Order: sequence, then C-alpha cells, then structure tokens
Amino acid sequence: MTRLAALLATKLAPGDVILLTGDVGAGKTHFARSLIQSVLVQPEDVPSPTFTLVQTYDTQVGEIWHADLYRLTSVFEVEELGLIDAFDTSVCLVEWPDRLGPLTPANALSITLTPGDADNARQLMMHWEDPKWTNKLGAFQA
Repeated sequence: MTRLAALLATKLAPGDVILLTGDVGAGKTHFARSLIQSVLVQPEDVPSPTFTLVQTYDTQVGEIWHADLYRLTSVFEVEELGLIDAFDTSVCLVEWPDRLGPLTPANALSITLTPGDADNARQLMMHWEDPKWTNKLGAFQA
C-alpha cells in the first residue's frame, strides 16, 4: 500500500481530491501518511489529524491538506475548516468523507480500503467519475 500511495502521489496536482473510506483500522491514515511522506520537500512527522481535524504540508506536488472528519457532526463544521476552498487550490486527502454530505466534490477520486485475507493485507478499490482520473491512473489499470 505504501508503494501504491507513493506512485499515486506522483500523479497529483492542486485541485485533486482523494476520499478515503474504510472502517477504523482499515489503513486510511497509513495510506495518506505514505502518500504525503513520499512527496515532502523536507522530511517530517505526519501524524493522524484525528484531533486537529486538518494538517497541511508543503510538498513537491503543492500544498496537501490531510483531513480526518470522523469527529464532525455537521457539514457546517466542514465549511468552517476551509476545506471546501482547499478542494480547488490544494491536493486534499479526506478520511471519513461521508461527513462531507452535499459538499462532496464530484471530481474526487474515491478509495475504499477493506481488510484482506491475511492479518496485514488490505484490499483497495478506486472509483471516479471525472475523466481526469482515467488519464492519471492509467498505470494502475491492468
């Protein structure tokens, strides 16, 4: 999963939104951390944003916003974070995207993580509607 996240990171540009879905412990934060660390300008710790809600990073692909919306109870809280504006200007990784409700961007890449057959194995399913992802993810399709 770490290699896949790093490969995906090389395809990203400001305005790209990735929605990470899965149960607690499915690997959402691990995937986001791996992606971010692979493109950091200066190495740094990438903590889970569970309590801060959003962490931002300067990277080789532009600013990345990593959001964990688990604790939010209203779409109004999403708007207060400034996340909606960041969807247009930054790369955004959003854990628990169901909290976005009607604010979910239609051009996002959705990644669902589920447990695999082995203890540390995960299955990853990608879904998108915006054609830009078909071009960006050509190397993933086989």
